Amino acid sequence: MIRRRALTLLIIVLLIGVPAGYLVISANQSRNSGKDKEAKYTATGLTEGWPSRVQRRLYRVWIPWNATDVASYETNNWKTSRLYVQFSTTDDGLDRFLSTLKATRASLKKDDIAIGERDRHVVGWSFTGPGPWDGLTHEQKNPAPTLDVVVNTSEPQHPTVYVVSRTIP
Repeated sequence: MIRRRALTLLIIVLLIGVPAGYLVISANQSRNSGKDKEAKYTATGLTEGWPSRVQRRLYRVWIPWNATDVASYETNNWKTSRLYVQFSTTDDGLDRFLSTLKATRASLKKDDIAIGERDRHVVGWSFTGPGPWDGLTHEQKNPAPTLDVVVNTSEPQHPTVYVVSRTIP
């Protein structure tokens, strides 16, 4: 008799308790996910952290694995989508980044701010500090994105890279 009641109680707990626990955990994760997305999409400028892999693949922005001070911001409208990225890296990291654009340091134009005034204003880049500021524009056929790049080599061992990748959907 006691064994039968214990077995009945165990079955009830398993049939009701486990799914209920699963629903509570799932609801909490879903709620947290919404808060993360809300924070991401209400940002109005650069936010600290790496862009998602999907963003990096879509906008074709390769970031060296040892990059520091990574920040990004994405804008979308019916006409153009843009990903703004900035990061600091090493000399080797800069060379590897430029090689993904089929470019070298020699491709960088001295004192050329390749990022337009509008894009600088969106994220608050001024490019007025100590330089040199070198830039290049890597144009590709649609739908591949065009990348505007500015590099600050005021700290030669730790250049800072600014990228605006824009694509027309």
